[in-house]
Amino acid sequence: MVRIIHELPQRLRLRLASRPEDLARASTAVRRAPGVTAVRINPGCAALTAAYDGLPQTRAKILALAANPPAGAAPWEQPESSDRHTLILTAASLFVSMMAPRPLAAAVTFVNVAGTILRGAAAATHGLKVEVLDALAIGLPTLRGEYVTANFTRFLVALAAYIESTTVERSDELLRSLLRQQPADVWVKRESGELERIPFAQLRGGEHVAVGVGETIPVDGEIIEGDAYVDQAAVTGESLPIPRAPGDVALAGGIITDGRLVIRADRVGDSTTTGRITRYIQEALERPAEIQSVSDAMADRRVGITLASAAGVLALTRDWRRLESVLMVDYSCTVKLGTPIALKSAMYRAARQGCLVKSGQAIEILAGVDTVVFDKTGTLTQNTLDVTDICPLRPDVDEDLAVAIVASLGEHTAHPIARAIVDLAQQRHLAHIPHEEVNFIVGHGVEGAVNGETVCFGSRHFLEDDEHISFAPQRALAAKLRAEGKSLLFAAQENRPLAVFALRDSLRAEALSTLSRLRALGVKRLVMITGDHRAKAIAFGDALGMDDVFYEQQPEDKARIIGELMAKGARVAYIGDGVNDGPALMAADVGVAMPRAADIARATADIVLIEDRLDSLATMLEVSQQTMRLIRSNFRVAVGANTAILIGAVAGLLPARVTATLHNGATIAVLIRSLLSNRVPTGSALIALPGQREPQRLGDKTGEQNEASVAV
Repeated sequence: MVRIIHELPQRLRLRLASRPEDLARASTAVRRAPGVTAVRINPGCAALTAAYDGLPQTRAKILALAANPPAGAAPWEQPESSDRHTLILTAASLFVSMMAPRPLAAAVTFVNVAGTILRGAAAATHGLKVEVLDALAIGLPTLRGEYVTANFTRFLVALAAYIESTTVERSDELLRSLLRQQPADVWVKRESGELERIPFAQLRGGEHVAVGVGETIPVDGEIIEGDAYVDQAAVTGESLPIPRAPGDVALAGGIITDGRLVIRADRVGDSTTTGRITRYIQEALERPAEIQSVSDAMADRRVGITLASAAGVLALTRDWRRLESVLMVDYSCTVKLGTPIALKSAMYRAARQGCLVKSGQAIEILAGVDTVVFDKTGTLTQNTLDVTDICPLRPDVDEDLAVAIVASLGEHTAHPIARAIVDLAQQRHLAHIPHEEVNFIVGHGVEGAVNGETVCFGSRHFLEDDEHISFAPQRALAAKLRAEGKSLLFAAQENRPLAVFALRDSLRAEALSTLSRLRALGVKRLVMITGDHRAKAIAFGDALGMDDVFYEQQPEDKARIIGELMAKGARVAYIGDGVNDGPALMAADVGVAMPRAADIARATADIVLIEDRLDSLATMLEVSQQTMRLIRSNFRVAVGANTAILIGAVAGLLPARVTATLHNGATIAVLIRSLLSNRVPTGSALIALPGQREPQRLGDKTGEQNEASVAV
């Protein structure tokens, strides 16, 4: 069964309900069909894309071969891009036209430009498009014997196509390889209590899956046995490993950092959290592009002017030489060549400023963005914690002593909260306090003996409920600190409260100035999405002056929120760094990934920041806006100059050679102007942060606030 996903005059994208080997066999058969110029397959989506000559009989042949490929069609691996072969051939043709005798140059040129002229003729049946003037821009100098000009123009068109297709192919291939990744085997606990290792594909709902330290949770389901810390940053975006115990829900994609769990497999395979992420990405890959290139749109609107003027001149004057002069005025030539150079110059500038842009279209879209959505963890923060408050609870204990006691035990655990205390002790050059054996209570905290006295620290639940040490007098203090979005660590010594520590995600130093620059550049709405609980998320958003804060969100919620914003007319850029950000990056108008982002985030993003600095985003927006202003300015210059030349040609004041000289001169001027745009802009001055606005309280959910993040 074959379904048409998307169709253009010379392009078909099909969905095949078949096995991978059938998809490969179909691609081989379609590739060999007459009139087919290129074929690409996407095994992750069971999709086949074919470029062809636009003829109805070729289209019918593609559909027939895709539905029923011949049995003898051997499976075919994705070949090198046909655009590369075309680029090499056009470069060779250009060299021959410059060096070979004229008869040979003529023959080579006619072969080289034939495809472009045929595509222009096919496009003309669907309206006046830039492809029509591409054919004229290349065909006319060919007919006039200007073979070097014809081949050079053809080479530039081929170069642009090659750069675009290469970027798409490489990013798609990386994405496909990631989507195929699944655990090879899982451990299943049988009713007898024995563990059996089975292939992941044989796992069924209801079975009990055992997961140990360092292993990735393969299913969604309820925890039946065990206690563990689970790093869910790749799934929910939570910055700290969270404790999980029987009765809690485990999500596929989380990694056990400490402890062991037995999970009932409520959802397996495609129905799990990571499976849904994969499905969103596949759907996004099938979604056709909704925006036409600015340069093509501008040129398309002017195609009729040249053709109408030529027809009018011929009808009124019967002067073929005047007709020739008019046809030499090609609006699209200046726009078609100047725009990609301006975009490539912008990509060069962006790279020097710490941004990798995958396509010119990303620059085009980013320039019009009015809403920027941030994932919190790893984007606005540094994935580390800062100790903000140290509250000693005994008169004989000061801050340094409290830090030294906890750090002496905490240095034996890799938990982020404990590491933050240890780092603070090192910064203050506090002496290590000798201690005895340290015990780790998974999901609760740490206990040990320092100078012969029992010391324990962790969550309030651990100290009050398990160790029976009351922190009732400090509940008002704890509530105040939690309301400020801070994580808490409670410490006790000899069954008496010792201290309360408050910690907060380490905000990027450049975060505030970046948000300020974004507003100055015209961004109207700043939004943060996080898996953190309500109090922590809102406090963090308040500190940054976010317009909207969405908290306690699951991975699929991010793409949904972005879709809702876009449905209201917003032009959305999303910036994130995790596996869970893949659907959101593809759902947004333009996706931006941090440099340390997961492979899937970098594969799906339109822009990847090379340097680990958030202000590169503001610089990228500035570059894109400057580039689009340049393109529009070039368009006005090109239209003005060519209109003046066209009037002179129509009036018979300019012969063909003069018309060609002036037209090419205008084109060269625009090209030089575009090339000069690669100068790196000077650093923008930091702008004072505007008055902070109260974020909307979005995504409110009932239930007790999650204190899991405070346990060590």
